Amino acid sequence: MASKHGVTIIEQSTSVLAPTKATSGIPFAVGTSPVNLATAAVPVNTPVLAYTYAEAVAALGYSDDWSHYTLSELIYSHFALYEKAPLILVNVLDPATHKTTVTPAVVAVSNRVAILQAEGVLLSTLLVKSSDGASAYVPGTDYTAAFDDNGHVIITTKSTGAIAANVSQLSIGYNKLDPDAVEADDVIGGVTQSGEYTGFELVNQAYPRFGVLPDILLAPGWSHLPAIAAVMKAKAGNINGNFKAMALTDIDPAQLYTAAGSWKSDNSYTSPLQIAAYPMLTLGDKQYHFSTQLAGLIAATDANNGGVPFVSPSNKTLQADGTTLSDGTSLFLGIAQASFLNSSGIVTAVNLGTSGWKSWGNNTGAYPGVTDPKDSFIPVRRMFNWIGNSLIMTYMQKVDDPMNKRLIAAVTDSVNIWLNGLVASGALLGARVDFNESENPVTELMAGKITFHLHITPPGPAQEISFLLEYDTTYLAALVA
Repeated sequence: MASKHGVTIIEQSTSVLAPTKATSGIPFAVGTSPVNLATAAVPVNTPVLAYTYAEAVAALGYSDDWSHYTLSELIYSHFALYEKAPLILVNVLDPATHKTTVTPAVVAVSNRVAILQAEGVLLSTLLVKSSDGASAYVPGTDYTAAFDDNGHVIITTKSTGAIAANVSQLSIGYNKLDPDAVEADDVIGGVTQSGEYTGFELVNQAYPRFGVLPDILLAPGWSHLPAIAAVMKAKAGNINGNFKAMALTDIDPAQLYTAAGSWKSDNSYTSPLQIAAYPMLTLGDKQYHFSTQLAGLIAATDANNGGVPFVSPSNKTLQADGTTLSDGTSLFLGIAQASFLNSSGIVTAVNLGTSGWKSWGNNTGAYPGVTDPKDSFIPVRRMFNWIGNSLIMTYMQKVDDPMNKRLIAAVTDSVNIWLNGLVASGALLGARVDFNESENPVTELMAGKITFHLHITPPGPAQEISFLLEYDTTYLAALVA
């Protein structure tokens, strides 16, 4: 190699890494959708990353029948009420299997238009015949079919087709979606014999597919079923083998508030990676599962604090005008009743007058059985999740680098700089990272294993503020001064 005459510049990689912050307040939800109404439908059990209401509706459809189409409730709440994005959605309603066949029936035709007053119709299965069933008509040639804004099918006969202009009746049969056929096992999901992932098993595909890490798991209309909640909290602790999230689960909204605490305990809604919410919320003529709005509230709270989840969603405004049981019975919980629920580790809602309806409660499902702030306080637990997720995402690039002092210094220096920034912003009260000899024995180092010890103190919520009032007689002297 020829020698160089002059000055040479050699660049070296920066030893201090800029942190890759884990996202916060991003829901991963499993449920049912009216996919027959989707204009750009995706296959069943396919995760959809949606940044807008229009994207979600195009991929999954939308219906106001939230009791049957549970993802529609979340789509409306998250985008319309809380204006937060993105959402990762998985529909488990399969039009190939979750369907029923409607036998042909006579439908009136007026001015060449027939209206099917039915929901869930699968357009591709329409059988349009003459009223006596003798003649079958061809879609696109003899008639067109499309949905109106209510999800009903509008059938228009074509002047160039075989259906005469004066026909007043047609015989119409079809298949339609049967959301009642969806079972808890469909939501729970798993891995099929052919290796396909379904239901909540798909949470492991969210980050590889989209590069977006969900940190909230929910299943509106389903999470009050203990079998589903058990899977949700298990998945929350092990996403892609590394990451953690919070499972937002509903206490059965059919329970009276006095029984909600025992129901929670009896059905094991007791994980530190779980938030148990009760009852349902109302806004106008709509009912929402608490978990649905809590997802939006958490996303809004995080967004208002720089995307760092150190602030509790408690005492933040819900988009609600009341609370209710699942049968429509209104509840009017006072602070004492809400505190009773909080003492069982249940998040609820209270009306604070001019301040409106607020989420009320700071504890994870682990409380009161667990009182360690790391596992019992929602914002503290979420900060541990968020910091852990951020460290994994940042330092994965350092895996398999030479294990030497330079590597150790690079990690400790960059982590400490990042932690100092969090302390300065108020997201942590104090923090540091150490590389301790006692935690890195020679046998571990020989095996290529190194351990860094983080000391972090997220601020807990000031959930009990007291004022001491005292009658002070010394001020009586002012009367005779």
